Amino acid sequence: MLQVTVLREQTAHVIEGLNKKNYKNAAEEVAALLELDQQRRQLQSEHDELQGRANSIAKEIGVLMKNGEREKAEASKAETSELKQKTKSLAEQLSTVEDQIQQALYKLPNLPHESVPTGRTAEDNEVVLENGEIPKLFDGAQPHWELIQKYDIIDFELGNKISGAGFPVYKGKGARLQRALINFFLDEAIAAGYMEIQPPILVNEASGFGTGQLPDKEGQMYHATEDNLYLIPTAEVPITNIYRDMILPVAQLPVMNTGHTPCFRREAGSWGADVRGLNRLHQFDKVEIVQITLPEKSYEALEQMSLHIQGLLQKLELPYRVLRLCGGDMGFTSALTYDMEVYSTAQGRWLEVSSASNFETYQANRLKLRYKNESGKTQLLHTLNGSALALPRIVAAILENNQTPDGIDMPKVLHSYLGFDRIS
Repeated sequence: MLQVTVLREQTAHVIEGLNKKNYKNAAEEVAALLELDQQRRQLQSEHDELQGRANSIAKEIGVLMKNGEREKAEASKAETSELKQKTKSLAEQLSTVEDQIQQALYKLPNLPHESVPTGRTAEDNEVVLENGEIPKLFDGAQPHWELIQKYDIIDFELGNKISGAGFPVYKGKGARLQRALINFFLDEAIAAGYMEIQPPILVNEASGFGTGQLPDKEGQMYHATEDNLYLIPTAEVPITNIYRDMILPVAQLPVMNTGHTPCFRREAGSWGADVRGLNRLHQFDKVEIVQITLPEKSYEALEQMSLHIQGLLQKLELPYRVLRLCGGDMGFTSALTYDMEVYSTAQGRWLEVSSASNFETYQANRLKLRYKNESGKTQLLHTLNGSALALPRIVAAILENNQTPDGIDMPKVLHSYLGFDRIS
């Protein structure tokens, strides 16, 4: 969540950033919010002034009574009572305006970092680097949705029977491949200094607001209405919310956590060939990495996270590229996002498998996640997270890129995790 002081003191910068994210009516909404802020400050000033007068008169009443000036004391009591009514009314008005400001701030996305390219769609994203050679497949090579049927390792029809479309059942070597990837990703994260967390996969409303999924992505989340709990779209939500309402000692920074969870996304409105098979699911597994850092360290941390994710792709021997997302293609809460995509030779296109983002103070402001600087002043921390990695499209790329006429070779780094080196 943006800070009102930033809107007030850097108005032109805020409007420019919102425009870069293609946020509609940026100037008008910022102006309306600043007007509410002016009302709030005026009401606060009037409230404090009346409260001060009431407190001052209350002190005088005791002196008047002690001196036997009962009539003046009674008049002062009446004045104090009137002032209390006025301060109560002002407090109610102040609460209403503060709530309006809060709701208006929830609607504004984070401001993009200066390095974010201008653009509206994925076509405007900047390719930072490409790595690895795209394999040449034999004639008759198949996309993963054909391969999983051929080798009977993932069953979409069975998942549809049990739950519905987008909930596959992994079987035999397909299930073992899932488990192997999860363990490999977790082991790599732990070796890189991340502490493993196993969080709940249902979160309350406060957690959704804390990391910015609410109210922006409310329609994309599965909602258990009777208990008002949400199934998580990513482990970022519960892991980051561990530190909600905390002041962290500088000596404990950076916080580095990793966790594996299933993830749930309604993906309302998704359809077409681009979401076929494993390309887009309602439930999938993902290993997440999360960092909480000092502000001056956060972009260094983002680069480290990007390199960690790239290292996983290199060990899996998958050709990949790194994109810096443009303003229009970035997430609501992000200041800078790198997407990592692997190339699917059988589909002939790039598949996004990870996003690594720096949220700067946006989430921390919602979470009230802070530290004390050298002068003892409380400051907001920076939060970051990345997929390391999401499984479905990684599985799709492994199956497609490593297929032979006789079977599918598994990446060498997974052999010890799998207990086999080929699906046939």
